[in-house]
Amino acid sequence: MLSRLRPDNFTLMIVGALILGSVLPVQDRAAEWLSLFANGMIALLFFLHGARIDRQTALAGLVHWRLHLVVFASTFVLFPILGLAAGLLSPALLTPALAAGVLFLCVLPSTVQSSIAFTSVAGGNVPAAICSASASNILGMFITPLLVAVLLNSQGSHHEFDWAAVGKIMAQLLLPFALGQLLQPRLGPWLTRHKPLTMVVDRGSILLIVYIAFSHAVATGLWSRTPLPALATMLVVDLVLLALVLAITTAASRLLGFSKEDEITIVFCGSKKSLASGVPMANVIFAGQDVGGILLPLMLFHQVQLMACAALARRYAARLQAPPAAGAIPVGAAPAAKLAAR
Repeated sequence: MLSRLRPDNFTLMIVGALILGSVLPVQDRAAEWLSLFANGMIALLFFLHGARIDRQTALAGLVHWRLHLVVFASTFVLFPILGLAAGLLSPALLTPALAAGVLFLCVLPSTVQSSIAFTSVAGGNVPAAICSASASNILGMFITPLLVAVLLNSQGSHHEFDWAAVGKIMAQLLLPFALGQLLQPRLGPWLTRHKPLTMVVDRGSILLIVYIAFSHAVATGLWSRTPLPALATMLVVDLVLLALVLAITTAASRLLGFSKEDEITIVFCGSKKSLASGVPMANVIFAGQDVGGILLPLMLFHQVQLMACAALARRYAARLQAPPAAGAIPVGAAPAAKLAAR
């Protein structure tokens, strides 16, 4: 039980970057140079993501359009509605920065790596997960900034939105991704053999931006403006958000008649929020504002979703591998066989 509750190494590194930014913040000219370097790392990260995605595998999942609609509805409709409801807790229980952070979390796209990994472990429809998670990230580059503008303004937030941020996000994230896709036939196989390279760039870029964001947050008095009751409320909000989305996506997939494999894909792709996309987007959308406070709900949700979905994936896998009753045809037998072969 304790091993399941222990944070993963990457989460511990994020906490370390947060603490380092709080204790030894980078400032002035050094902060500007480090920000430029971090932006370059983010562009390289999305280039590598584009170069790794196999077009044929992704296209194989396109036929499941009903599944993708449910995932997108969860990511860009259900989550934002719940985020607006959580905004009612501000300013009584959540600070304005944390409330904006919860709403920002709710409009982010799904993850790619963890959604696919958990779907595979659980015995779900992996090609559909690849297609759905990848499309969510691409569409999120357009949809997330627009939802931030509309929803924050509807709440009367003081966080100003710069429409030029959409163009900046396109330049920093979409263009490198598109270039990677163009070069995928040549670079894809090489990157598949050198997965640690993408992992180093992925984690390194996130850690850098977290450190920079909290350096700026400390300089503007983040911790003095964030009382402990507000942090505790934020944790509860993250837990409730994830629990509601997991329950709703599971119920919806069953009511709509999806197979168990497709249900697994919907649950894992529809309940995730991308830290890799969220950190650089926040850095652009909320430039010059309290980025550290806005990122707190996302960083906490990242750990919560990993712990909960890891346990859920093991539960799905155990069900698929359980011996069937006499005369019964096991649900998801083929995916389970593939999982056992791995």
